[in-house]
Amino acid sequence: MDNTTAAAFKMAAYAVMEKHKHGMFSVFLLVYFVTIILNSLLISILHQNKELHQPMNVFICLLSLNEMYGSTALLPATMAVLLSETHEVPAKWCMAQVYFLHTYASGEFCVLALMGYDRYVAICYPLHYHSIMSNSKMWKLLALVILYPLIIFACFYSLTLQLRICGKVIPKLYCVNMELVKNSCSNAPYISIVGLVFIFLLVVPQLVMIVFSYAQISRVICYLSFSKSKFKALRTCTPHLLAILNYSFGCFFEIAQGRFDSSHLSYQTKLFLSLYFLIFPPLLNPVIYGLSIGLIREKQCIFHVPIPYFI
Repeated sequence: MDNTTAAAFKMAAYAVMEKHKHGMFSVFLLVYFVTIILNSLLISILHQNKELHQPMNVFICLLSLNEMYGSTALLPATMAVLLSETHEVPAKWCMAQVYFLHTYASGEFCVLALMGYDRYVAICYPLHYHSIMSNSKMWKLLALVILYPLIIFACFYSLTLQLRICGKVIPKLYCVNMELVKNSCSNAPYISIVGLVFIFLLVVPQLVMIVFSYAQISRVICYLSFSKSKFKALRTCTPHLLAILNYSFGCFFEIAQGRFDSSHLSYQTKLFLSLYFLIFPPLLNPVIYGLSIGLIREKQCIFHVPIPYFI
């Protein structure tokens, strides 16, 4: 950010937490360690069990890696600023955090869309699943899901990097793009307009994929003749649906807070909603998927045979 005049940003949200900063530090530290341990444990279980080496579980590993990436971009820095005397962060560091957090957020949605497509293939075309979701196609989809948010957001972010920043206050616990734009020396309405376009690119294709996948899955479930088969199909989709709802809830309120007036909300409410999509999905998703995988492994132990993906 060569045109930046501000050497550092003051994170105003931390002032309210000053009296409880040691307690909040302990909470954030516990959340971070639990997040890393749960996601690492899930990845380790999937890696060590060859019977679980299927595309869906590879995508779960990618989801866990992305969640550790997002948590690492947020929580260590949050704890450091919380204990500092001035609650300031260097401008260049703040710009880096913006990129990390936004690519985490968009990457999460891309992975969830890919997992929705995988479920669509597994349930609607179970006999052709391994030919459709071959190893070569799986790795191509993984590369697309990883690179797409990194490149798309970088294109938009280059506009923010060109702004000259005069303001020095960010009223949040972490740096986000819209707050940097608000701190620019000149009014840049085109940034907001272009930002909506890029939000469209980072959300709508994934949303279309998820809606299409579950529309087709619902159609197939309606035609299944046995209630047991319907239950198995629903059980296959439930963890993914919970992850989508959990993440979408947090993203909706974070985007709404950045673009609409939220002054009528209490500080505690705004703090909770701004941290929801960064803390709760990384904490809850490994538990949701871990329980699902545990049921599959238990069934394998009972019958002593490999269980196909769609069971």
